[in-house]
Amino acid sequence: MTPKEYDLIIHNGTAVTVNAGFDIIDSALICIKEGVIVSIKARTGGTPLPETVEAINADGGIILPGLVNTHTHLPMTLFRGLADDLPLDTWLNEHMFPAESEFITPENVKWGTLLACLEMLLSGTTTCGGGYFLEDDVAAAVAQTGMRAVLGQGVIDFPAPGVPEPALNVAHAAGYVDKWMDQAATVTPSIFCHSPYTCCAKTLTAAKDAANRKGVLFQVHVAETKQERENSFKEHGLSPVGYLDSLGILDENTLAVHAVWTDKTDIRILEERRVKISHNAESNMKLAAGIAPVPAFLDAGLTVGLGTDGCASNNDLDLFGEMDSVAKIHKATTLDPTVMGAATVLKMATINGARAIGLGNVTGSLEPEKQADIIVVKTSQPHLVPLYSPESHIVYSMRGADVSDVIAGGKILVRDRQPVHLDQERIIGKVIEIAGRIKSKYK
Repeated sequence: MTPKEYDLIIHNGTAVTVNAGFDIIDSALICIKEGVIVSIKARTGGTPLPETVEAINADGGIILPGLVNTHTHLPMTLFRGLADDLPLDTWLNEHMFPAESEFITPENVKWGTLLACLEMLLSGTTTCGGGYFLEDDVAAAVAQTGMRAVLGQGVIDFPAPGVPEPALNVAHAAGYVDKWMDQAATVTPSIFCHSPYTCCAKTLTAAKDAANRKGVLFQVHVAETKQERENSFKEHGLSPVGYLDSLGILDENTLAVHAVWTDKTDIRILEERRVKISHNAESNMKLAAGIAPVPAFLDAGLTVGLGTDGCASNNDLDLFGEMDSVAKIHKATTLDPTVMGAATVLKMATINGARAIGLGNVTGSLEPEKQADIIVVKTSQPHLVPLYSPESHIVYSMRGADVSDVIAGGKILVRDRQPVHLDQERIIGKVIEIAGRIKSKYK
């Protein structure tokens, strides 16, 4: 049998490439071989389709890069809605930390992670970043799904799931990185310090040194709340950003998560150090943490990606909803309708998100030689008609539930709204069982 020219083609849709020129290609034909985009061009007239193993007809819909969620805590799907409408410190110390200490086990982490991946894939996210405890088990679960991920082992100066002795937290994280450095093509290890207020200076610098030695991304929650900023000035005489900078933590391989309470001095530091930012607008709103000065970040030339945060503080992983919120909240706070336009926000959810977590050369845009991480949205639905501007539709009209097909690394993971490899019924059933035990304890 003569081998086919391509493994997969996607055709008959409008491709929003999010490449350097933000090219939008009508009647697009995308050809994929061995997981990589070989070509992307307009199909003219009645040109016959090339020979291929599989084909996806976009039916006149929109084809775009798989979305990139720069900040998640995947197993926290287990705690979705457990302790809503509370201040961050109360939510974290009185609810999340106790629940985690009892219910974050390897088995529970597996099912919570699989549920998160299922939710993200069905809503068009093909790549995620973030971190948690028992990250070895998180990584193993993610690797099963075909998603791409940058996953950090959590570091904190308290007994934590998998690391009951805090003195071993950095060594444990370094061991995790060593194991996963070449374990799975789609999983990139990282080190994640929880925050400057839960990790002492010694832990922060040791963790960053370990990340530097191993050449991996260092992640940290920073400047999330006004109280954190005030406490940092009292304790260190510096803002949270200034404090981390004084420790040598900030550089181009650092992802600062939240960065809500930052001023002009902080932004100048972040710019000079080329720090990447993960903006989590809906989580920040829900916890009343505030609104990060993202327009100022962008004016300073900082790379900013979008994140949903974990399901316990959002409560979903739908980046389409996140894009809509991000575009609107900054218009409202600046009283400027031109701020955070649709194209800018879409870049944050795709190519700039990929750059923020170190995968900009791999994914985040539709270009030859990049991995074929692609989603298709069928637009023949009332809320998507008529269509004048594809990027506007993506940010302001689309929902995660509109995604019909999802491809990652050239493999079809969702076809016609159905997961191809994941057992949706079993995953949901297992999480419902776990939630029953959590509910008996905390409700």
